[in-house]
Amino acid sequence: MAEPQLVYSSKINKIRSFALILVFAGIGLMYIGLILKKIEWLMLTFFILGIISVVLSTVVYFWIGMLSTKTIAIICPTCEKPTKMLGRVDACMHCKQPLTLDKELEGKEFDEKYNSRKYKRELKNKQ
Repeated sequence: MAEPQLVYSSKINKIRSFALILVFAGIGLMYIGLILKKIEWLMLTFFILGIISVVLSTVVYFWIGMLSTKTIAIICPTCEKPTKMLGRVDACMHCKQPLTLDKELEGKEFDEKYNSRKYKRELKNKQ
């Protein structure tokens, strides 16, 4: 029996997916508000929550777009497609291949903790 393979996701794609979920949640909340239009205060509450969710998703999309312009563009060694890397370790946006540009992390097991500041501090304290 084959071992289950771990599938990694690009950080940029994770954030974009979160923003998309916010859009649909906002539309869903506003739709619930339409269903409850007989109770005005409840309808207004759901509309406001829906609008806040959609506006927040717009902010997240803008933020990740600006962050995406500052990322490192590389060619994935597996699928040979251009992808963007955010942090010390990331996954290819197309084939989900774990990637790193850090020579210290080459050959190590892929772990997203390598991107955290806490891990960097612990590593610095050990040295």
